[in-house]
Amino acid sequence: MTTTVSARTASLLSDDEAQDKARQLYEARRTRVAIEPFTDAQPQLGMADGYAVQSRLTRMILADGDTIAGYKVGLTSKPMQRLIGVSSPDYGPVLTSTLYGDHDEVPMSRFIQPKMEAEIVFVLGEGLQGPGVTATRAARAIAGAVAAVEIVDSRFADWRIKLADTVSDLASNGAAAVASRVVPIEGVDTRLIGMVLTRNGDVVDTGAGAAALGDPVAVVAWLANTLGEVGVALQPGHLVMTGALHAAVPMAAGDVFRAEFDRLGAISLRVVAGQ
Repeated sequence: MTTTVSARTASLLSDDEAQDKARQLYEARRTRVAIEPFTDAQPQLGMADGYAVQSRLTRMILADGDTIAGYKVGLTSKPMQRLIGVSSPDYGPVLTSTLYGDHDEVPMSRFIQPKMEAEIVFVLGEGLQGPGVTATRAARAIAGAVAAVEIVDSRFADWRIKLADTVSDLASNGAAAVASRVVPIEGVDTRLIGMVLTRNGDVVDTGAGAAALGDPVAVVAWLANTLGEVGVALQPGHLVMTGALHAAVPMAAGDVFRAEFDRLGAISLRVVAGQ
């Protein structure tokens, strides 16, 4: 059975319970030591409970001086939605401290159990707030698209996650590398933007923009409307990560990943062991 949950659905958790779970995740991020999934002890927890924890965890991280560079949207493909048992995506903040550029080195020591995903990222040229945002309106707000890879990570042991767990954990976001070249999308069918991902020169997967909700621009509209339900607006300059175009790929020190996109160009990232 799948479920669709509004961001405004009431959480089952009390304020103290949500704060305690946020603190556990904060410590797991700090120490790089995984914790047991919340849904092991409380299988009834759902998306609303995850967002209750996520909002408190985000406040803790921002209090340390980090900032929000945009948002990631996950569960944008039908196979992933069926796996988790939902019929809509989830979202989490993209933290400025987790961003890398093309050809940067990223240390394995920053993560617990990371995996690599290639995806299309949009840069907003103007603000956007729901409700009522259509894909056409979202397209007008987009300054352009960039090639990107996301490193997903879980602070829960062995990736043993259910919906409430991944939402709590900032939608399993670990880091991202974003190319500097911003390509306008006017006249571009973003559904057809193809991608080839290589690891150490070997092709490991391929994908296309249509894997993300049928069209990655539709992801931006969904995000604007969903954030609008809780009074949050997308801002000019925000990044919107639109979801993986393929299955996540395990990564290890020494790996060099390169994602090549039609029209957008390429993004490369080297994985190292150190700090």
